[in-house]
Amino acid sequence: MIHRVGPCLALTALAIATIATTLNAAGQDAGKPAVAPPSVTVVAVVEKDIRPSISFTGRVEAIDKVDLRARVDGFLEKKLFTEGQDVKAGDLLFVMEKGQYEAAVAQAQGNLEAAQALLSLAEVEVKRQTDLVAKSAAPQSQLDLARAKQQQATGQMDQLHAALTQAELNLSYTNIRTPIAGRIGRSLYSVGNFIGPSSNALATVVSQDPIYVTFSVSQREILAVREKLGNSGKLGDQVNSAVVLVQLADGTQYPQPGKIDFVDVTVNQGTDSVPVRATFPNPQRILIDGQLVNVVVQGAAPEAALVVPQSAIQIDQGGSFALVVNKENKIEVRYIQPGRMEGADATVTKGLAAGDLVVTEGIQKVRPGQVVAPVEVKSGS
Repeated sequence: MIHRVGPCLALTALAIATIATTLNAAGQDAGKPAVAPPSVTVVAVVEKDIRPSISFTGRVEAIDKVDLRARVDGFLEKKLFTEGQDVKAGDLLFVMEKGQYEAAVAQAQGNLEAAQALLSLAEVEVKRQTDLVAKSAAPQSQLDLARAKQQQATGQMDQLHAALTQAELNLSYTNIRTPIAGRIGRSLYSVGNFIGPSSNALATVVSQDPIYVTFSVSQREILAVREKLGNSGKLGDQVNSAVVLVQLADGTQYPQPGKIDFVDVTVNQGTDSVPVRATFPNPQRILIDGQLVNVVVQGAAPEAALVVPQSAIQIDQGGSFALVVNKENKIEVRYIQPGRMEGADATVTKGLAAGDLVVTEGIQKVRPGQVVAPVEVKSGS
């Protein structure tokens, strides 16, 4: 026999079952521990004295660079250096065969002595004819002829003096010396080769210490230099007081700073830039002519700036921002105005204050307004 349950009784049973289920679930949740807030690493925003700086690509250039060349024809007889060694100004480096040039000097000296004898004879004749004409013992024409021969002998003497000087000069050219101090490179000719004015350079001497680093500054970068290194309005004053640093190819910094000593007076119309040159001491020969380096120009005086790790700065469609943990340990989004990079840090000109805690690790697991457990580390750790 089937018993039907009334509607009121069915509803009552359903309500009782629902309440029982709710109480059972609540009892199970009450037995679970509360979820801990996520841990994030934070760094306090600090104020530091930072030298304003701007970077360029530069190239090392020797102050002096000389190609040694033969000025007369002949065979190379001696090579008196080791490739790559340091040399002093005036050092004898190459010697050419001298025989033909020594003979030319001797011949010029002989010709000059013969001409001197002819000149002496002509001077005696002029004196004799002068006395005879004075006594009316000889016609004036004879004296005029004697004087003409004297002038001819004098002219010949001048020519032979010049020939002797040229012969001695050619002989001196067989000794090839360096006019500057520096380091000599590879020799392109071996002993026994025939060389002359039409030959290539025998070797190159490059000065080493001090040395130049040149770089080009665009018009836009000149404005940035004025902004970052001071607003006196005179670029010359700013660059003259600036400190120039060089970073080598391996990322290390050259140990000695340089000083700007020249800013060109015209703009390169092809690149719209101004060539700038700095001088560096180079006692260890670390900087090499032609080397490509990174140039950092710093202002003379440091400036106070707020600094945060670069890892704390994020970018979205609204711009650059950082996540800040407030006094309630909640995440806030702060849009900021970043400045220049300073190693692993960056300066901030707007949006943060000294002492603010910015998130550097754990950014992906938090959201604005969420409570977090901040773990503070020191800046630079």
